Amino acid sequence: MRILLLCFLSCFWFQLSFAQNATTDPSEVRALNSIFEQWDTQAVSGLWNISGEPCSGSAINGTYFESPDNNPAIVCNCTYDNGTTCHITKLRVYALNKRGVFPKEFVALRYLTYMRINQNYFTGPLPAFIGNMSALTHLVNSFSGPIPKELGNLKELTVLDIGPNNFSGTLPPEFGNLVKLKELWASNSPFSGKIPDFIGNWTQLADLHLQGSSFEGPIPTSFSQLLALKTLRISDIYNGSSSLDFIKNLKSLTKLKLRNALITGTIPSDIGEYRILQILFLGNNSLSGPLPSQKSNQLQTIDLSYNFLSGSFPQWVTTVSQLLPGLNCLQRNFPCNRNAPRCNLGKGIASLVMYTYGYRLQACFHNDGILYETEDSALGPATFNVTSTEKWAVSNAGLFSTYRKNASFLVNTLAQVTGTDVTPELFQTSRVSPGSLRYYGLGLENGPYTVTLHFAETGTRRTKDFDISKEASGVNRAVVRKFNVSVSENYLEIHLKKSRTGLIVGIAVPAGVVSLLLISAILYMRRKKSEKEDDEAATEDFNPSNKLGEGGYGPVYKGTLSDGRVVAVKQLSVASHQGKSQFVSEIVSISAVQHRSLVKLYGCCIEGSHHILVYEYLENKSLDQALFGTSNLHLDWPTRFNILLGTARGLAYLHEESRPRVVHRDVKASNILLDAELSPKISDFGLAKLYDDKKTHISTRVAGTIGYLAPEYALFGHLTEKADVFGFGVVVLEILSGRPNSYHNLEPEKIYLLEWSKLHVNFVLVRCGVNLHF
Repeated sequence: MRILLLCFLSCFWFQLSFAQNATTDPSEVRALNSIFEQWDTQAVSGLWNISGEPCSGSAINGTYFESPDNNPAIVCNCTYDNGTTCHITKLRVYALNKRGVFPKEFVALRYLTYMRINQNYFTGPLPAFIGNMSALTHLVNSFSGPIPKELGNLKELTVLDIGPNNFSGTLPPEFGNLVKLKELWASNSPFSGKIPDFIGNWTQLADLHLQGSSFEGPIPTSFSQLLALKTLRISDIYNGSSSLDFIKNLKSLTKLKLRNALITGTIPSDIGEYRILQILFLGNNSLSGPLPSQKSNQLQTIDLSYNFLSGSFPQWVTTVSQLLPGLNCLQRNFPCNRNAPRCNLGKGIASLVMYTYGYRLQACFHNDGILYETEDSALGPATFNVTSTEKWAVSNAGLFSTYRKNASFLVNTLAQVTGTDVTPELFQTSRVSPGSLRYYGLGLENGPYTVTLHFAETGTRRTKDFDISKEASGVNRAVVRKFNVSVSENYLEIHLKKSRTGLIVGIAVPAGVVSLLLISAILYMRRKKSEKEDDEAATEDFNPSNKLGEGGYGPVYKGTLSDGRVVAVKQLSVASHQGKSQFVSEIVSISAVQHRSLVKLYGCCIEGSHHILVYEYLENKSLDQALFGTSNLHLDWPTRFNILLGTARGLAYLHEESRPRVVHRDVKASNILLDAELSPKISDFGLAKLYDDKKTHISTRVAGTIGYLAPEYALFGHLTEKADVFGFGVVVLEILSGRPNSYHNLEPEKIYLLEWSKLHVNFVLVRCGVNLHF
């Protein structure tokens, strides 16, 4: 072992000595410098040196290439020309929010074998010359336009990630040359055309992801040749159904997800022989027939929902400890549901009352008032509450899609109930079910029924998309919806389901499903990863411990996205004056202007009453906290000058260079944030008004903060960029004087900084023998 270790160290130091004596190919140095200049990026200080010798430091000493602290990064191979020449072999500019196009200088990096530049804002097409980079084996990017067929020339390519992005069109037939490909990621992209048959020739393929793209079916039968395939994810296929025959020999699969993919036929009876299969998702298809009789012990996650399966449960289902014995009673068209009615009271007169506000389900015929099942938090998610006592009121709650420290499915709501006419027993607790909630009435007499659904507003909104307060027009008022259904097999299902477009109420009987879309929600998104569920997960469900502060338009939380980025999540309060139009205006404003002195916006979401913005996170928070709070930051005079200079440059960009031009309208110290280097960035465009050169008088309400408002704007609504300059002047006074804009413990004429400064300036000028009036 010692000899091997010595040999390894000897080889390492031998190669390192080569690298220290070698120099980077001059053409590659020029190309790299030009690329980084166009993308406005620099090497990480102290790790490697782009301005001198790029192949140095972390580029040659074995530093972990994917380290978050080593970004942007390169890796060099310095064994060329007897150890005298270095060539750049890897390049990483990951998630740095850079902008620009794919520079033509890349063609000079002819030894590049790995390139990762995704999660930036690069635009335009991927140029055809990328096909000349013959050594390239990894390509991860996020561009737009048609996919260049020249990518098919990269016959050494092993990983290709082209999604999510704005690529359009079909996958070029030249891609058939990529026979060494091991991973293809083409999800969430507006592709068109059929799934290419040539994919079946990529016999080394291990991971294939075609989710959320607009491919047409069917799934090619050539996929049966992908014997090395471990992960297969395909969803949202249209125009062409497929069977599962193609997976017959794919025994290396560990994850098989074919959701909403027009899959027909039956589930293979030998699926239990797939010994390493761990995840099986076949939901939202048209599969029929029974469940497989066997499954392997490795298969732990199964989703077969929304199909047309039938028959009895196999032994492996009934022996799973997490499932209750009566599970088969909740399966459509299973024998249990066709039992004789348990209460023979005549057709159409049964009354099933389900108190979803509390922990009990009450099912009663006439005045029986019999209490049936108790909704206990111990039941957990997706529990089928059927017991051997044949009680017939049952419920099923869906999984939470976000991270929750407290996984309780019951919440106390008593404190939120007001009014003298509220029954004390009502609304004490609520059953929490963010994804899906089903209620069943079993053993009913067959015949016609009228189903009446009651919704009541308790003072605080509990559903995200069904705007019950608008529907009820007041507290403690019921909203009633009636549906006519026919029970033919002795059971009734009521399904409340959260969807992307609103709350869907479904009433299911064997004859069919009746769905009513009650309320639609408007959802604005820049990236799929900025949905409200992701924002809640990033902030741990808006945990108060993550709260950074609160402004006039709502609180701001610190969060971490799934890719590791730390962000600031602004949750605009419902009580603020900012409506949807103003919110969208803010998004348009921020998206249209980008500058190093402006806070970057990562994404946004409107879902129901929730308005959320996701910004970059600035470590040192706001300028007013640094000046007047408990911060330990040391702001010396050079630093204060640089803060003012950077802020002025940001405002100059908004007023003079941005198209369209923008007036911020609320320039103040709390809207100037400081990064790790104490460089300023202007934030909070919630009050921004796009500037129209032809208008200077704005008739909308005056918005801003007292003490920072220019007189002509505050008094007459006369808005120009000078209003921002006035606010900036007050910030200058705050930085110079060290006191805040307002200080209410002083005498009235000294409360506001501007008035206070006039007194002091006049005092100094008088002592100097100067007469100056403001």
